Amino acid sequence: MNLEIKHTTTYQYDRSVHLHPHLLYLRPRETPLLSVVTFAFDIKPSAKLYWMRDDFDNLPASIHFSGEAQTLEIQSTCRVATADIPPFDFLVRDYAQNFPFEYEPLHRLNLGIYLEPPPPVEQNKLRDWLQPLLKNAPNETVSWLSALNQRLYQDLKYQRRDEQGIQTPLETIAKNSGSCRDYASLLIACARTQGLAARFVSGYLYDPNLPHDSPGDMHAWAEVFLPGAGWRGLDPTNGIFCNNAYVPVAHAVVAESVNPIQGSFFSATPAVTKLSSNVRIKMIDT
Repeated sequence: MNLEIKHTTTYQYDRSVHLHPHLLYLRPRETPLLSVVTFAFDIKPSAKLYWMRDDFDNLPASIHFSGEAQTLEIQSTCRVATADIPPFDFLVRDYAQNFPFEYEPLHRLNLGIYLEPPPPVEQNKLRDWLQPLLKNAPNETVSWLSALNQRLYQDLKYQRRDEQGIQTPLETIAKNSGSCRDYASLLIACARTQGLAARFVSGYLYDPNLPHDSPGDMHAWAEVFLPGAGWRGLDPTNGIFCNNAYVPVAHAVVAESVNPIQGSFFSATPAVTKLSSNVRIKMIDT
């Protein structure tokens, strides 16, 4: 599938401010299943741009400004090609085909940061919450993960949240609702509580049910490491394994590490900021 993604974020200040350097997690990650055909930034006011590599081999851009501005507009435009491979086209090694299983020692060493479970009190509450939900879950690992993914999708109510920050897993359970990033964080905590390596993913999702060239948004989901299959994406917001409509931008141990736009400004007197964002995703011909 060939997609074009246009993402514009505008910060409007009520007075001129000094913009500090910003870190942008907006360029999709190239993988064996995804190629970035073109990518470009249009930033106002003008800024010097430096590409970086972070701890997880993501490719954030660091932008540096000079002078003051009353408006900051960051626009990224890209075209990507995703492989048309079914989401379940993978093999899990024999020892991990049934759940629960334990990772081999080398895997445990390499995946240590993704296996770190929540604090004991939170673990116990998550287990208590999961037990009735997964009472009749299948033993086969992929089917068990599908059941977990489905339970979050069916038992929680999606709530769009434009404000910054991530709900804790226990907050999401207590409210019985959350945004996509809250769903993903809860699934990650549940997976780690059960001994599975999991990580947070930020990116885009193309929805073919929306009108052509319709507004879209960034999306968040989780990935779980399965021996032999590698990192497999699960989207609890929609209750499915990720397919070629998902365009990952960055992954990390915790969601806060890969916020799409990270930065600050200075003003001698308090300044009010108005934020607007627009994402358009459409399928294109090659």
